[in-house]
Amino acid sequence: MNAAPRSAWLPRRATVRAGFAASGFAESTLADRAWDRRRRAVRRWGAWGAAVGALAALVVFAPAAWLARAVDGATQGRVQLADAQGTVWRGSAVLLLAGGAGSRDAAALPGRLAWALHWRARAVDLRLEHACCLPEGVTLRWHPGVARQTLEMLPTRSGTIGQWPAAWLAGLGTPWNTLQLGGALRLISPAWRLEHEAGRTRFVGRLQLDLVGASSRLATIDPLGSYSVSLQGGAGDDGPSLVLTTLDGALRLTGSGQWRDGRLHFAGQAEAAPGSEAALNNLLNIIGRRQGAASLIRIG
Repeated sequence: MNAAPRSAWLPRRATVRAGFAASGFAESTLADRAWDRRRRAVRRWGAWGAAVGALAALVVFAPAAWLARAVDGATQGRVQLADAQGTVWRGSAVLLLAGGAGSRDAAALPGRLAWALHWRARAVDLRLEHACCLPEGVTLRWHPGVARQTLEMLPTRSGTIGQWPAAWLAGLGTPWNTLQLGGALRLISPAWRLEHEAGRTRFVGRLQLDLVGASSRLATIDPLGSYSVSLQGGAGDDGPSLVLTTLDGALRLTGSGQWRDGRLHFAGQAEAAPGSEAALNNLLNIIGRRQGAASLIRIG
């Protein structure tokens, strides 16, 4: 058998070598591309991780000033957290009442209001403590949900939620800055909660606000008396009812009302006890519209 001419096998050998070279180059190129894809993926995940970490840190260490701005906006400047320190989750501030934006009648409570937010399994607790005015502290529990939400106050041992000087109300402006009330406000409740469902908010339970030993710079009688306002949850779709009664004193206040469609509708009257008419005349003129010896009070 005759061997094939040299010219016949040389080109084929070169072609095979070239094929091997081309194949190695392709494999190297594919490996480089895979490495680039992995490197870009690592960078993307790193960027996402940094962003998530920054967001988590922002949430955890959100400054208390953010909460102060939220409270100011929600109350149209009537309740303010001044000199807020700490974070949204745990902090303290000076509690102010004011007449709104630009008001010069702001009044502060002594000491600092402290708060702490705690996550539960299915709820969030807000703990409030204030040495001057919340003797046992107060815990509000929020149960979030899509279709239904509730906000409730956990009961205190004594049933007293808090007590504040009535003079603090002067910070709200007119008419409180004119009345210049003295005495003490005391808020009492065995239990209460707000339920929000299907676009409606319902109050359940009972709240009672007492004004004890009230006085005013518009009257020479001191004290004027003691009074109680009770808020009772309504049945079914009825809004809560409000009742004003006089516990004792020369100034007699009575009235009743109800929340309907998010608004308070109240009718009451103020009058002087026999022998106190002259001393209370100026005050009765400010409280409401005069009708004989009585002063009529209407809201809504």
